[in-house]
Amino acid sequence: MDDVVIRVNNVSKVFKLPHEKNSSIKSAVVNFYRRERGYELQKALNNVSLEVKKGEFFGIVGRNGSGKSTLLKLLAGIYTPTKGAVHVNGTLTPFIELGVGFNPELTGRENIYLNGALLGFSRKEISRMYKDIVEFAELEKFMDQKLKNYSSGMQVRLAFSIAVQAESDILLVDEVLAVGDADFQRKCFDYFKNLKRDKRTVVFISHDMNAVKEFCERGILIDDGQVKFAGTASETAREYSKLFMEGYEGSVKGRPSSRLGSGDVRITSVNTSIDADRLSIKVRAKVNKKVDELVYGLHIIGQDGAEITSMNNRMINIPDVKNLLPGSIVEFEWKMPNIFSDGIYNIMLVLVDGAMKQLDYFEDADRFTVRRQEHSNTAILPPVKVSHKIKGG
Repeated sequence: MDDVVIRVNNVSKVFKLPHEKNSSIKSAVVNFYRRERGYELQKALNNVSLEVKKGEFFGIVGRNGSGKSTLLKLLAGIYTPTKGAVHVNGTLTPFIELGVGFNPELTGRENIYLNGALLGFSRKEISRMYKDIVEFAELEKFMDQKLKNYSSGMQVRLAFSIAVQAESDILLVDEVLAVGDADFQRKCFDYFKNLKRDKRTVVFISHDMNAVKEFCERGILIDDGQVKFAGTASETAREYSKLFMEGYEGSVKGRPSSRLGSGDVRITSVNTSIDADRLSIKVRAKVNKKVDELVYGLHIIGQDGAEITSMNNRMINIPDVKNLLPGSIVEFEWKMPNIFSDGIYNIMLVLVDGAMKQLDYFEDADRFTVRRQEHSNTAILPPVKVSHKIKGG
């Protein structure tokens, strides 16, 4: 018996991008009667093939613009392939662009019925699940307000809460774990843990490699519209990280590098590991030009863009690395207690010489995710013991 529920065979997707922009009825008519109307072709996907088995959590990773979301929309039937074929065996719910179809002039209550109808629910079915939707979204006090008065986070929570009611065979998930506050993200993670436990079929796009490794069994790496790697979730996450490391040696396939600095010393790998008690960040760098003194710095940035901590070796009384010769490799490791609150954190790494000349500035070197049952309204959650006593009465 064939247990494959999604089969993509040699699929390509090409978009035509017209050169003329019709900003008025007159320009539309003029451009229509031109014999030669210019356009360029954008190849979003090129000869992509994959298979997803029933009950599998399957990851798709890649840089922004690599073609991940286009592939998901092909699976959802939103796009049709330019070449090749997509076969889906079972009912499907896309968690793509949550909230599409919402009407800002309607109340939250009315939008539940509207969005539910777009997902294929009858009015009777929506009425039956209405209480669960509102409780999951935690928006009981706002259901009779117009949606235009909701924050963007509230709208996403409402849309997600409607979508999770769908009892379809296959779910397509595009970065929904990156939205909402810490409490809502925890609900998302709990929901996906339940999907994994129940052996539901999920195709999962994320830039969070910890989430990919936690949930997915297998995955693919897409770059420039092509499958560059396929393997286990851990292997795929590792290849994704390598893609960014390679991008540091200048540019990859014509893309400009985001790295700053002279390049006298370049970071070549970053390996972040975290458990309930400790965070470790191992860094390797290659020396391209003689450096007498190397100062290395670390910044950890919260998901709201706020800097959580910032330090360098001098600030914590660690000696500089001295007398580095071309061709040598320097390795260093940051270790600290895991006192971070629930959330997603970015790591920035900076290398400078003894005169503070910038050698390498790695703005998005890696990221890590912390998930806790306890949580705080701030970015750190130090170990705390609390007790109380009652005397008298």
